[in-house]
Amino acid sequence: MKIVVASDHGGFTAKEAIVKALEKLGLEVLDLGCRTEESCDYPDYARKVAQAVSQGRAEKGILVCGTGIGMSIAANKFPGVRAAVVWSRETAHLAGEHNWANVLCLSGRLFSGAQHITMIRAWLAAAFGEGRHSRRVKKIIKFESLSCKPRKS
Repeated sequence: MKIVVASDHGGFTAKEAIVKALEKLGLEVLDLGCRTEESCDYPDYARKVAQAVSQGRAEKGILVCGTGIGMSIAANKFPGVRAAVVWSRETAHLAGEHNWANVLCLSGRLFSGAQHITMIRAWLAAAFGEGRHSRRVKKIIKFESLSCKPRKS
């Protein structure tokens, strides 16, 4: 499995540890940055990972910022991306099983390296639940094809 990983400065240290852990698991990992703890903009890195997943250049992605929230918001703008912010082994597993999440968004500030790896392992091990979950994910995919324009005030 090919997995792309990126972070902003708030997730840099966590991302570095995550890349090493994924490689030890035998996964093909592509680190898309950032490269230092110098301040940078999370949407730039969310775009890199989301495009790789959206275009099929990687099966999954992991994004790390201060909270995971900003990365999730940005990544979910790309077709075919289902980015989930998770905060436990259980939510990571459910993101994969119920939501077919293909991008995991993590907090670099709120969790330790061991917690990150526990969540990632649960997400990677989760098999999509099909059935009612499939029906729901298909609705999300259908939403992507709708043209949403802001209302005039």
